[in-house]
This record gives sequence, C-alpha cells and structure tokens, in this order.
Amino acid sequence: MRYFIIAGEASGDLHASHLMRELKKEDTNASFTFFGGELMEKEGGILLKHYREMAFMGLFPVLLNLHKIKRNFKLAEQKLLEFKPDVLILVDYPGFNLRMAEFAKLNGIKVFYYISPKIWAWKTKRVHKVKKFVDEMFTIFPFETDFYAKYNYPVRFVGNPTIDELTHRPNQQETFAEFTTRNHLANKPIIAILAGSRRQEITRILPVLASVSLRFREFQFVIGGAPSQSQQLYTEVLKDFEIPVVFGQTYELLQQSTAALVASGTATLETAFINIPQVVCYRIEAGRLGTLVKDMLVKIPWVSLVNLIAGREIVKELFQQYCTAETVGNELDRILTDHTYRQKMLDGYADVMSVLGGPGCAERGAKLMVDILKGK
Repeated sequence: MRYFIIAGEASGDLHASHLMRELKKEDTNASFTFFGGELMEKEGGILLKHYREMAFMGLFPVLLNLHKIKRNFKLAEQKLLEFKPDVLILVDYPGFNLRMAEFAKLNGIKVFYYISPKIWAWKTKRVHKVKKFVDEMFTIFPFETDFYAKYNYPVRFVGNPTIDELTHRPNQQETFAEFTTRNHLANKPIIAILAGSRRQEITRILPVLASVSLRFREFQFVIGGAPSQSQQLYTEVLKDFEIPVVFGQTYELLQQSTAALVASGTATLETAFINIPQVVCYRIEAGRLGTLVKDMLVKIPWVSLVNLIAGREIVKELFQQYCTAETVGNELDRILTDHTYRQKMLDGYADVMSVLGGPGCAERGAKLMVDILKGK
C-alpha cells in the first residue's frame, strides 16, 4: 500500500520513522512519500520537504514566514494528489496537518492521525475538525481517550512512543566516568539542562537556566543540544556562560545527572522515565501578558506531561514571570537537599510509568493501521 506521511518537527520525524519501520513489517509492499527528516528518509521513500523548513512557532515567526507556509501547503496538496496514497498519516503538528486532513478528505483520501495534536490543552474547537476530517485517531496518552469521548469520538490508545525510545536507548550501561571522559567534561556531578528544541524556546529560556549555574558551583551544568539546532545558536545564547553542550546524547546525559532543568514538553516524560528529579520551566512571548493568555486559552491545570498523566502535581512547574533564576534555583536546591521531597517525586514517576504501559507503540499502531486498511 501507499502511505503519505507528514511530520513537521524533529520529534515527529523520530516517531514517524519508527511507525514506517513497523508498517514495512506489516505490509511488505509499503511505499512512502513524506514531509519529515533524515530518520524517516532512512526508512525509504521520497522526502519532499524537511521539517526544518516547516517548524515555525509563535505568532511573529508564523507571520514572517507565511509565504513559506503557503508554498509548503501547495507542495503537499500537489504531491498528495500525484501520489494517490491509500492513506494520509498525520503526525501531531496540527496547524498544518488539520488543513491537510480537510484537503485529503475532500479529495476522497483516507486520513489517519498518529499522535494527537494537543487540542485537549488549547484550541479545543479543533476537535470538530478532527471529527469531520480524520478517519482514525491513534493516541499516546491515556487521558486523551476521556477527552475525545466527551465529543463522542472514539480513539485508539496505542501506548507512548517515548517509552519505546527510552527502553531501547543506547549506552545504558555507561558509567559516569566513561560519559564525562568521552565528552571532555569535568569530574563533578551534573545538572542537565534541556531547554527545548525550537530556536524561539531556546533563546527565551536558556539564559534563565544558565544563570542558575552561578549558584551551584559544586555542580557542572551540561546542556542537551537539540538535534534541529546548531552549536552556533548555543554559543550566541551562552555568550556570558561557560556551559558545555552535548548533541545526540540527551538520554545519556540524563542518566548521568543528579537533577535536570527541563523546558516543558516530551523531555519532562523522558526525564521521569530515567528517574531524574526535575524542575519544569517554561516561557512564552509577551511576559506577564503571556500568563494572562495562557490562563485564558489553556484548558488544563498543568503544562508538563508528568503532571497531566498523573492528574496531580508530581513536579514543580515554573511558568512565565515565575520562571526566574531565583525561583528555579530554589526548587533545584530543594530537590538536591530534601531527601523526602526528592523521593516523593520519584514515587510519582513510578505511578506515571505504570499508567503508560510498556513499549510497542509503533508496532501496535502499524498493525491497527494495516488491519483497518485491509478491512479486517
């Protein structure tokens, strides 16, 4: 069968590549055309557009790049009709993908969505587009089942791809000495900094998190570099700090860390799986106005996946004007010095992992997709 896949971010490239791998096992005649990245390209097929040319975040970056976004839409629409796929598979990235879902549906093409957009958090009205234009939704969080059920839209929970990634991550037996030697780091305990994957995120939050390092001289702070960004970006942002950046080793970095400062997102779940206490930090544009907008638009009580899945506060979230070098430093200090507080967080992590279940997300998703397409 023929699969047209659209993933507009680095995480989508990763998860879609694993789905493609499993689809090939279920369907030996599978052929792919896609928007994505190098990981998807390794699985075979035709890469039409790299996600680096698609990942625009925030009002102003979107406005400044409207001409590029329109060109991407036209290319996707044209190639979709030329390829004539058995199904269009969309991976998160709702602003672009929901429009493509509508276009595909109007042209008689079946639409699957793998990894639901976070419409349970904001822009909830998008659920009506999902109901109208998406034939099957494959979700990765158990609470999404209840959310969609409120709109009489059944979904298929297939597990969480992050669990797969972490279960099979490399270098799990590596020692602290081996990691620090390999990366030319000091022989001091590590505090990991995961400042997001998008340029706008990194430029907003990293200076704050880097400032925290001045308070904890007995530790070395190490940044997990985003695969979609260059060393040059970190050099520019960190001009007043001497903090090393390691690329392609986020899991290894977390594994060797005492604690982590994490921008909200999938990284909070990764940090929890590896059992590292964390402070969740996040900033958006517009300062205090951003907090007002968040309170008005965001429909959930927390921003971190760890707290959302648990249904209670497991990790401290410091958002917008509450995310300062002082507040982050105070929370980090509590994690490092208060054993009871630290252990309570780790116990909460265990509850989260039990809800998510074991690995096999892409495998389950691919099998369901092929069975549905074959009419089983």
